[in-house]
Amino acid sequence: MDAKQAAACKAVEYVRDGMIVGLGTGSTAYWAIQYLGEKVKQGLQVTAVATSAETESIALQCGISIVELDAVDHIDIDIDGADEIDGQMNLVKGGGGALLREKIVAAASREFIVIAGSNKKVSLLGKFPLPVEVIPFGWKHTAGQLAVLGCDTSIRKKGDEIRVTDNGNYIVDCHFGSIAEPAVLEQKINSIAGVVENGLFVNMATRVILGHEDGTVQVIS
Repeated sequence: MDAKQAAACKAVEYVRDGMIVGLGTGSTAYWAIQYLGEKVKQGLQVTAVATSAETESIALQCGISIVELDAVDHIDIDIDGADEIDGQMNLVKGGGGALLREKIVAAASREFIVIAGSNKKVSLLGKFPLPVEVIPFGWKHTAGQLAVLGCDTSIRKKGDEIRVTDNGNYIVDCHFGSIAEPAVLEQKINSIAGVVENGLFVNMATRVILGHEDGTVQVIS
């Protein structure tokens, strides 16, 4: 069991019978879905809300019941990965391109458990490019306004084509190098016309589970 698997396995221990569970997107969340699927096969009854079409497909293959977010009034536990985690449990997310739905689901959750390998823990956010979801109309102008905040920007691509999110938008990756004040930057970015949402998750995580390569885990809450 590697670091990602260890963190995912530990997170699923917090899921109880009858819960509504948010399922994140990405390589670490994938393992949480697999382990949850095993528990469902053993009789655990849960309902899940997926943060992407990809996650919904994986969950259904694992026998997990999926509903739309608007079909429930809250989510008990949301389990998702992160690209970076700082000492205050602030996150950079969106490497998998699902940051908008991930943030909506996290905000609707009573508990937001973040799972990652211990290599994702950093002293300062920003080495990993910050994803910003923007509407396609005038996206170059939007990217120009983002650059004014002190970053180099690049449009997310899939092969030679611009990658389109599940919401029909584009992602601009913003290379800041370091982010000293994530809460301030989150607000500045979201105030730019054309920006839908950004991958800074500030004061949202309630528990962080870091997996180590030897299969042990560290729980921070």
